[in-house]
Amino acid sequence: MSTQGSSFPQRKRLAHGVLSNDWQPTILFDTVCTRNRHSWLANDTMHQLLREVWSESSLWQVGRYILMPDHIHFFVAATSDTINYENWCRYWKSLFTKRHREPLHRWQESHWDTRMRSQRQYEDKWEYVRCNPVRAGLVAHAEDWPYQGTLFPFVWD
Repeated sequence: MSTQGSSFPQRKRLAHGVLSNDWQPTILFDTVCTRNRHSWLANDTMHQLLREVWSESSLWQVGRYILMPDHIHFFVAATSDTINYENWCRYWKSLFTKRHREPLHRWQESHWDTRMRSQRQYEDKWEYVRCNPVRAGLVAHAEDWPYQGTLFPFVWD
């Protein structure tokens, strides 16, 4: 690890690990990119396949999500039978890849997840990501983007 130009060590890989607590739901925001940021995700076939894979991989439940051409943003919540989040991510990516059967369509090895600490943070993050297609010039209004949805609605206590 290098400390060049900073008093903090520079990471070579993202830090992962989900810490849960008893006083709030465990909800993460995650971004998963395609390998080399190749644009192959934003179409009806990929959208349907991801919904199927996530529905079957329900040890973590996907809530709101949005597919962009080269990455996905989604929220995911722990269930009572939750397995390690890293293992779950590897599982659904593997299941998707096996079913899709297109060797040129691969995922980046890692992902970028962050814990949502409040309903306000969750709503703010969703509002930001749902406007990605507008900022990218893909649609005029966020609600016009067809590759978004909700599998499991989350309830904040």
